[in-house]
Amino acid sequence: MSSLKSRKRTERITNALCFIALIFLLGQTPLGLIPLGWCNVTLLVIPVAVGTLYMGLKNGLILGLAFGATSFLSALTRPSVLVATLMGESPILTAIMTFVPRLCVPLVIYELNKVLSRRWSKLGPVIACACGSLTNTVLYLGSMYLFYNALGINSEAVLTAIVATAGGAGPCEAIAAGLIAPPIAAALRKIKR
Repeated sequence: MSSLKSRKRTERITNALCFIALIFLLGQTPLGLIPLGWCNVTLLVIPVAVGTLYMGLKNGLILGLAFGATSFLSALTRPSVLVATLMGESPILTAIMTFVPRLCVPLVIYELNKVLSRRWSKLGPVIACACGSLTNTVLYLGSMYLFYNALGINSEAVLTAIVATAGGAGPCEAIAAGLIAPPIAAALRKIKR
């Protein structure tokens, strides 16, 4: 019996590490970040969504933490214009902005999926993943706007860039997460059986 437990534990750790590696690969190469100049459109929410659906909330939170870590690393090494300004003013606020929204993504996906899948087994995960992605967008850009204002950097250009990002990148990321993550998670569950 302990051999089976050990094997399952090793499998869970291996799966989580593979997802973490994918998040860092996407986050630190052009594969997962589409730079627009004032912001980066990210595809990193997809492995977090897949991992949360496939492995549950605990591992989803670990993946959210990895998402935040790779975002913070990007903020240090190759920030967008908006992030660079904020990083120069307050690295602590930048860390909050990069970690907190990413940790909320798996929470939203897990809880919404749990509730919605009772009624809509196929549509529930799609809606949950799209909402998880929108949570990331709203919290990340919303905190950016709040932090800019708190630091006294109140510019129309900043607001315009944030609104353009939210209106352009946000829905695209949400649609991608909703359409891509659920079928991958379902395929992984089938393979596991």
